[in-house]
Amino acid sequence: MSEPITVLIADDHGVVREGLRAMLEREGFQVVAEATTGREAIELVAIHRPRVALLDIRMPDLDGLQALAAMK
Repeated sequence: MSEPITVLIADDHGVVREGLRAMLEREGFQVVAEATTGREAIELVAIHRPRVALLDIRMPDLDGLQALAAMK
């Protein structure tokens, strides 16, 4: 059996993160971290090294596009 795809979820709304986590885990993905800001997402990607990062476009601190550029 293959290992699950690891995912980071970054969104400043808790209910959105909870919903995404529930849907992803139900489908066999492994959510390894959740962030509430773009800067936090960058830090957590460096620590957890997820294969996929789901980023909200509008977040405090850095938006999802700025965070993505920093992650690359």
